[in-house]
Order: sequence, then structure tokens, then C-alpha cells
Amino acid sequence: MFDPFHDFETEGYLRNVRKDKDARNIKRFEHDLFEAHIETAFAHLAAKKVLTYEDFLSVHRILFADYYPWAGQDRGMVLPHSAVKKGSVLFAHPQSARLAVEHGLKLGQNTAFMAQKPGEVMGLFAYGHPFLDGNGRTMLLVHIELCHRAGFSIAWHKTNKSDYLTTLSQEIETPSKGILDAYLLAYKEQKVPRSEWGMSTIALKGLDGLGEINQIEGQFSDPAITEKYRKLEEKRGYSYITPLLSSLS
Repeated sequence: MFDPFHDFETEGYLRNVRKDKDARNIKRFEHDLFEAHIETAFAHLAAKKVLTYEDFLSVHRILFADYYPWAGQDRGMVLPHSAVKKGSVLFAHPQSARLAVEHGLKLGQNTAFMAQKPGEVMGLFAYGHPFLDGNGRTMLLVHIELCHRAGFSIAWHKTNKSDYLTTLSQEIETPSKGILDAYLLAYKEQKVPRSEWGMSTIALKGLDGLGEINQIEGQFSDPAITEKYRKLEEKRGYSYITPLLSSLS
């Protein structure tokens, strides 16, 4: 069990308010909260002319504040000294999580870019991985809103969990190569009315993470961890300078 605070035995999983320890109970309660608050989260996004990082945090808070006291706070606030991964996928440095998500929001709010590269936007959200739990559901709601603004929807109910998560992992490790774009564009459809979002999203299976649980890779006080991040960023080779969007037309 993911225990970054080292108090699982006394405070439960991630210091949840019920001090739950059983994985089945935890996931069941998380889903109940997701179902109860999804319409409020969608309404929050719809009301914003421009989506910001604070709105990304707010969606997480709306969904999970009744369970996690730290909901809506990113890793830079609650776990600034630890490197986090899932399986072999190492997520952004906690101080860079905001940069990745903000860049995804910037690109995603250019409708021409979003229409052609929805996977790159999702990959940035996933690499940022700002929260200790609930990242997948938070970024999915934001991504649905961005797709809507760009004039289309992704038929998530037609996707395959294993294929999607494998492709998402590849996108995180080798971004902006069109890997996740190609996968998502195969499910691109006319935009679905907002009134249908809630029930269709609640019914989705397997889109709440990369399959495995979070793990602590190490502490940034360890030079080996710092070097691992240097090599990761070098391998990713991703530029956060916005491309000339006119070239997409």
C-alpha cells in the first residue's frame, strides 16, 4: 500500500478521514464520492472562461475533499521531497508538476491544437501527476471539458483499458511523438451534450490511473534520484515553449 506519510497503521491510506486501510473499501468510497460530486466538478469547469491550474486543483478538491484532507493540494505542497512512480513510470518532480499541467492547459485551450493533439495534452496531465491519488479522474474531467470546447468528444467507453494505459505510459516517457494522439483520435466523435457527461463518465471502467499503485522511488536528498530525473528529462526532450500553432492548420 502506498504510504508516503509513514503512518498507514494509525491514519489509514493517505490519512483519509475514515482511516480506511482495506483497498476495496477505499476504492469503493472514492468512486461513491466521484459519482456524488462529478456534476459539481463539471459545472465548475463549464463556468470558467479560461481554465487554470487552480481550476485543476479545484476539481480534485470538489471530488475528494470529503475523504482526503489534502485534496486539492499538489505534491509540491504535501510531498515535496519524494519522487513518485507507478510501475516503471516516473512522474514529474513535485516542483515541476504544475509546469506540466499548466502547459497542458495552455495547449488544450487552443482549439486547433486540441483537435489534433488531444493525447499530448493528456500526457502532460499524466506526467504532472500532481496528486497522491485521484489524478486519473481529475484529468479525465478536465480533458472532457477541453475536448468539448474544441468541438468534439472522445468515445471513452469504446477504449480498451489495457491499451489505453500502455499508450499513456509510452506518451509519458516519449512525449509529443503522436503516440497517444493516434490512439485517442481513433475514438474522436461529435461532441456529446453536457447533460450526458455525468452518467457516461461514471460508467467508465479502468480510467482512474496507470493500473498499479503509486510508489516512492526515493528522496531528492539522494544524488542518485536527482541524476535519475536529469536523465529522464533528457530522454523526454520535451520543450514547454508553445509551438507555432499556425503550423497545425
